Amino acid sequence: MQEYVFHTRTALADGLRDLFKQLEQRLSLRDPVNVYIAGGMAVHLYTASRVTTDVDAEFSGRIFLPNDLMVEVTLEDGTPQVVYLDTNYNSSFALMHEDYIDDSIPVELGVDRIQVHVLSPVDLAVSKIARFAQNDREDIASLVRLGLTSADEIEARATEALGGFIGGQAMLQCNLRDAVKLARETQPDNSHGYGM
Repeated sequence: MQEYVFHTRTALADGLRDLFKQLEQRLSLRDPVNVYIAGGMAVHLYTASRVTTDVDAEFSGRIFLPNDLMVEVTLEDGTPQVVYLDTNYNSSFALMHEDYIDDSIPVELGVDRIQVHVLSPVDLAVSKIARFAQNDREDIASLVRLGLTSADEIEARATEALGGFIGGQAMLQCNLRDAVKLARETQPDNSHGYGM
């Protein structure tokens, strides 16, 4: 399995850690709960370059997410931000491979009862294809540019994921084609797989 270096000492990562510690206290957790991070915060943990304040998180069990749970942070450039859990996040709206949870990567944030996992780089890229907004394009390009995934991996994983997607796929197919083209244009010439 590929080893990844996560950026867990940034202001946003510190905010994420504090957010989960507060959630742990508020819920009085006795048993461990797994949480799976997607979206911009996951990209930030891989790249340290993406700035986002909402946390797209999926939990392994049903829990109550308080709407008022948030953490104030000051970014490295001095900008104040508020990190919070997106209570409207739903992975059902994204293109997701059926194995995305099994293939997620654990990240040690120093939280006792909340075990944090991040989508693998290829699954994170694939999850960006359904919406494929400008920030999604930038996220895919960042992951590919750093050699964390490749155009071929994204295409293969997304093609497999399409089998589990309900609804019209015409727009999804167009987005996939454009995402693969973007990845091919972005990836270093010597990057053909995970890592360098």
